[in-house]
Amino acid sequence: MSEAIQTTVVCQDLGDGSGDVIIDLHPDVLKALNIGLGDSLRIELADGSLVLKPIREVHAKS
Repeated sequence: MSEAIQTTVVCQDLGDGSGDVIIDLHPDVLKALNIGLGDSLRIELADGSLVLKPIREVHAKS
């Protein structure tokens, strides 16, 4: 398992009623998670903290 990175972010509501939010992550956090602009993250609650995990889509070969 990878080492945890703790940071504080601001969630920006899209305002479209979807419940989706936008968060700005520091480039060091993006690099550590191996994610980039436009990637989707799963949010989990663990021991009172929100945990972000990348959603890795698996594409099956035909």
